Amino acid sequence: MKPASGRISRHDRLDVGSAGPTSSLPQLSIPSILGIWAAAALPMAALGWLVSPWLSGSLDRAAGIPGTTRIFLMTVGLVWQFAIVLLLVRHEAGNLSWSSLRDRLWLQTPRRPRTGQPDRRLWLWLVPLVILYVIEVFAVGPVLQRAWISTFPFFAEPPQFAFSQLIDVPENRALLEGAWWFYGLFLLLAVFNTVLGEELLFRGALLPRMRGSFGNWDWLANGVLFGFYHLHQPWGILGGVVSGALLFALPTRLFQSAWMSIVIHSGQSVFFAVVLLPYFRGSG
Repeated sequence: MKPASGRISRHDRLDVGSAGPTSSLPQLSIPSILGIWAAAALPMAALGWLVSPWLSGSLDRAAGIPGTTRIFLMTVGLVWQFAIVLLLVRHEAGNLSWSSLRDRLWLQTPRRPRTGQPDRRLWLWLVPLVILYVIEVFAVGPVLQRAWISTFPFFAEPPQFAFSQLIDVPENRALLEGAWWFYGLFLLLAVFNTVLGEELLFRGALLPRMRGSFGNWDWLANGVLFGFYHLHQPWGILGGVVSGALLFALPTRLFQSAWMSIVIHSGQSVFFAVVLLPYFRGSG
């Protein structure tokens, strides 16, 4: 995880601080970017396709709910991504103070693209962006997935992997009633999926360090990396590229704030948390 060179050029200097003195982030070389990508993507693929089938028989029976093993292992992989982020910040800053995390992961108030000045009014952009994400998830995403699977049918989602099996099959749906530990596991997965794992790694750690290698197209390269990171669920690669580039990376880059993509992506987590809650209460 070394910078592209030992020296940070004027082109590579990025304003990452809040109002006040600015600081500079080192820019990563393409091999370093791909190395971080592999450190996140390959363990998820191994957990999803190798470890999960090996353990799921015994662990799912012990838990009493199908799919528990895969959800648990995906959570482990996402926690590892959070660890990668912390290791990167620790390597660069020498500490994990909130100021270091905030500045180096763009966890700051959105900034005006032209002036770089923080402006709280820019949070209003989240309203249309969240609406666009809903449209992407429910209208555009399924079309992209069908096109992707028709081109690469071997990437189709195995039926036993579909989370919908839990609520579509009456026998499985009955198992959810009162299983609050499983709901807690799902919430833990959601937090690391859209806040501390994927988003913090791709938009907080990687994106601010990619301009030195990809220039003004860093947001697009970030979206491509995000899409192909989904080796653990390859049926979503194309949709991941589109949403990752246009709805997550581009707003983050324009406003220099990872909170933009975190909030947009977390709409997915909130939606499923609300939709699934009645099933655990026995009223679904």
